[in-house]
Amino acid sequence: MQQQDQTDQERRADASFFGQPRGLSTLFFTEMWERFSYYGMRAILLYYMYYSVTKGGLGFDKPLAASVMSIYGSLVYLTSVIGGFVSDRILGSRRTVFYGGVLIMFGHIALSLPMGAPALFTSIVLITIGTGLLKPNISEMVGGLYTEYDTRRDSGFTIFVFGINLGSFIAPLLVSWLGFNVNFHLGFSLAAIGMFFGLLQYIRGGKKHLPSASLYPSDPLEPNDAKKLTIRVGLGVVVFGLILLLMQVMGALSLSSFITLLSIIAVATPIIYFVVIISSKKISSTERSRVVAYIPLFIAAAIFWAIEEQGSVVLALFAGTQTNNNVGGIFNISPGWYQSLNPLFIMLYTPFFAWMWIKLGKKQPSSPSKFSLGLGIAGLSYLFMVIPVALFGAQAKVSPLWLLGSWAIVEIAELLISPIGLSVTTKLAPKAFESQMMSMWFLADSAGQAVNSQIVKYYTPDNEINYFLIVGLVELSPEFCWHSWL
Repeated sequence: MQQQDQTDQERRADASFFGQPRGLSTLFFTEMWERFSYYGMRAILLYYMYYSVTKGGLGFDKPLAASVMSIYGSLVYLTSVIGGFVSDRILGSRRTVFYGGVLIMFGHIALSLPMGAPALFTSIVLITIGTGLLKPNISEMVGGLYTEYDTRRDSGFTIFVFGINLGSFIAPLLVSWLGFNVNFHLGFSLAAIGMFFGLLQYIRGGKKHLPSASLYPSDPLEPNDAKKLTIRVGLGVVVFGLILLLMQVMGALSLSSFITLLSIIAVATPIIYFVVIISSKKISSTERSRVVAYIPLFIAAAIFWAIEEQGSVVLALFAGTQTNNNVGGIFNISPGWYQSLNPLFIMLYTPFFAWMWIKLGKKQPSSPSKFSLGLGIAGLSYLFMVIPVALFGAQAKVSPLWLLGSWAIVEIAELLISPIGLSVTTKLAPKAFESQMMSMWFLADSAGQAVNSQIVKYYTPDNEINYFLIVGLVELSPEFCWHSWL
């Protein structure tokens, strides 16, 4: 007990990185490079899929390419369940993050090779598993830098999110320029280089500044548990294989139907996971009540991410086909550059939000209130996109300022939801499920993008007004219900 008190005092006294623990610096730059690799790849992937083969693409039709983009994003966060489990039960968070980074790097290398669709699907497997191992655990380690009552926690997560967005801002500018002006594969190779730098940063700073507890699993597997796990995983693989075989026999197996199957799994997974955690004998009644209280926040987050993540799909399609990307007849905007608007606004807004939460202290709105306001603002960002289509028609190319405005609105919502959600998740996580609860936060994003993989098929120029209007109103509806409940 005395040793634990001493450790807590040391964590409170460590303020060498902008008033935050030094370990935040290591995690900040590691995640910055990981996001550089991911968002750099994502900035050009949609165009790579639907551009014709003669233009260096794969020649997918646009609805299918949009659906693949959405389910890809869903799988990236769905596999966070694996990452949380591996960290809590087998490797500990520090080693799990490292192995995840290695898989991500090889995934980008696969995509950089001119080997067509097989390389694409190979990279998807490697990057989804790698990100699942890395992302929830690096965020969980940020939470581990603070004591339970350290008031710097929310501000620390806000700074951490700034690092995420710094890498996400730079990557689309560089990767997109290479992808559109040289070739897509060279752009993907730059994403691989970014992840390599992230691994170097992690190895270099991890030994010096990260807590030694991150080297060990918080709830190690017992021999009997390992046997049960092997049986369950094997059974799951067999059932999944049988479903695919049945679909093949019925003549219903296609890329589109496979995406639908993955969407169902992505939506069902968090439901099952909540049941498992709440019913576990490893958590106390107090911890159980905290998990139950977390459910409404999870639902709100899933609804928000469903619209926010469409920026790399629906708004990317709008940027490539319905936006006038020629400025003054002398300068052309690469369609992938618009993906930098998301992190740009996050970085512009972050200092203000970080200052505001510290200034307000205990007077700041509750986490549910922040979520409620964020949902309403996110809905407005899509209602805003109704205006240019209604004014100029679906066939006209409109000013880039419309996309600029939509992203400016939705990123206010993200600052109300994302860093606060990360912080709340670490606060409410039961001890035996620390990393796995962080996985639950990312499962909200997974569920939202799984829904996207089905609805983006209905986005066409002729249906744009209805699409933006309906999605925006759906986002607003729970905000009003929740606000009245609060």
